[in-house]
Amino acid sequence: MDNRIRFTKTAIAALTLPESGKRATYYDTTVQKLALRVTSAGTKTFYVIKRAGSEMVWFRLGTFPDMTVEQAQKAADVTLGAFAREENPAAIRRATKKMPTLAEFFKEYGERHGGKNRTWRDQQQRYRDYLEKPLGGKNLDAVTREMVSRVLSDMDRQGRAGATVNLVRALVSVIYAKAIKWGYVASGFDNPVKGIKTRKPVKRDRFLQADELTRFFAAVADEPNDTIRDYLLLSLLTGARRANVQEMQWEELDFNEGIWRIERTKNDDPQNVTLAPEAVEILTARKERIKAPYVFPGNGGSGHLVEPKSGWARVLERAGITNLRIHDLRRTFGSWQAKQGASMAIIGKSLNHKSQQTTAIYARLDLDPVRTSVNLATAAMMEAGGANNTADLLPINSKTVGR
Repeated sequence: MDNRIRFTKTAIAALTLPESGKRATYYDTTVQKLALRVTSAGTKTFYVIKRAGSEMVWFRLGTFPDMTVEQAQKAADVTLGAFAREENPAAIRRATKKMPTLAEFFKEYGERHGGKNRTWRDQQQRYRDYLEKPLGGKNLDAVTREMVSRVLSDMDRQGRAGATVNLVRALVSVIYAKAIKWGYVASGFDNPVKGIKTRKPVKRDRFLQADELTRFFAAVADEPNDTIRDYLLLSLLTGARRANVQEMQWEELDFNEGIWRIERTKNDDPQNVTLAPEAVEILTARKERIKAPYVFPGNGGSGHLVEPKSGWARVLERAGITNLRIHDLRRTFGSWQAKQGASMAIIGKSLNHKSQQTTAIYARLDLDPVRTSVNLATAAMMEAGGANNTADLLPINSKTVGR
């Protein structure tokens, strides 16, 4: 069979598919080194073929018919010209290497871009939770829109919030934008999120009600893992973001002043977190047992607790509580401040919310009214939950690694 043809839309559409499990390659008679690889599943992909030393490099351009013949020919000319002139030697060297997997490229993305991105920590968690297992081992240019769509649909079925699904979609988008910019895939390569609609985010107003607090505190007190137990209690009693609580270090705590100093939060601003007496008591008891630099040490490379979802699930099951997320503990804290009459400005200050409309007000607030609000809210939650004192929540247990 003659594998050299003049590439046209009609000619390519009429090509006979190879046998199952095999693939066929055709070469354009108009543009040298432009090839089309056809699989038995019907995928037709344009490549530029270039010799690099003793090896033949297949540089992927795009998939037919999303990439037209004219676009493929133009992209091939541009790519071959760049190789000939070596206008971008770094991109050319990358192109001559073996195509990295998504996991390999994400590592480079982090090394080159992660430090400049204040959401890098969150991106790492989204990658680990949703992308690494289904897509991490696939070559960067082999990830398709269908694959990404399936990942996002699975998240929908698991009940993930629309905002979370959108953030994972955005992460894939930015990864491939960098892959195109850095020359790992051709400029004509379609970002695999193209055509995937964003989800409509649903605002959550879930927080622990008074009747739930009793069951919640009892379930937390019965938790056999004291890292999980103390982590959840401090998440509730400080209203801090989950990542900040997980990364809490002893050197950040001032027990005398009842202050936890976070140098960098999600919105890039430092924060002084007011610690209620109950929170200080929990931390004091914990400090006697934990010698690691992190308040909540873990077994992973980070050194601190990373993903407490197993322990969280245990607590919710014992408490008979559904549709509650760890972040809802932060919302619970703010809600109980509001119940005790705190102003929106004081609640925003204690939770380190960033708002242009209230920045000036926040700047004038000292910690005294914030501390009063925090202490009132904490006492009210404890009373509603049937905890007479902090000791009711602190059974002696020596396990320290979160699961």
